[in-house]
Amino acid sequence: MVYSVIPAADRAVTTTDWLTSRHSFSFGDHYDPSNTNHGSLLVNNDDVVTPLQGFDQHAHRESEIVTWVTSGALVHQDSEGHSGIVYPGLAQRMSAGTGVLHSERNDTWPDHPEAGTVPVRFVQMWVMPDEFGLTPSYAAADISNELTAGGLVPVASGDPNRDSAIRIANRSATLFAARLDATSSVELPSGRFTHVFVTQGSPTVGEHLLAEGDAVRGGDLGGVRVSAAGDAEILIWVMDRDLRELMG
Repeated sequence: MVYSVIPAADRAVTTTDWLTSRHSFSFGDHYDPSNTNHGSLLVNNDDVVTPLQGFDQHAHRESEIVTWVTSGALVHQDSEGHSGIVYPGLAQRMSAGTGVLHSERNDTWPDHPEAGTVPVRFVQMWVMPDEFGLTPSYAAADISNELTAGGLVPVASGDPNRDSAIRIANRSATLFAARLDATSSVELPSGRFTHVFVTQGSPTVGEHLLAEGDAVRGGDLGGVRVSAAGDAEILIWVMDRDLRELMG
């Protein structure tokens, strides 16, 4: 099995007075023609936003946007009337479709004492949809209990043969999450394209010891074991089509 380990330090970084954003792929002013996607995954941004700051209303279209908070809390509002708080253990998806405006801010929120008071860290991932012109939509689901139970948790998928907490408009892509400790391990699922991202801890993928922010990219890594000496969390995208196939 052939795969590459991408160290956290190799990522491009965007910084402002309120944001630190680390990009796994080309994004914004950081363009590398050799690093635009893996499979149908276009964006894997690891963002930290200071309290009472964030991304004011801006536009998206024709992308499936999945947001995963690792610490703190993030307030979402969009032009379709959806609003809510995203926190660790909650899976959130916005299908931009024909076009939607939304904001993502580290603001206060009822019953969430961390919201707007501590930095929020979240990973935002974009995948290409199967088809353009869809109506914008939104979904969120708390999967804290499933994560605590251990094993691979299907977070977001469009595969008609796979259940998941939330659905995306891409039949060939599934996002899994796993929380590991010294007593547990998981095996990577099969798929033509695999992307593993370490959100917390220092897991071992195959024979490679990784650190927070590291990634693994490869083809079909089904059966490769992931373990950890202590608490760790990983996000795994498994995809069966790449960007060129989706774009026809």
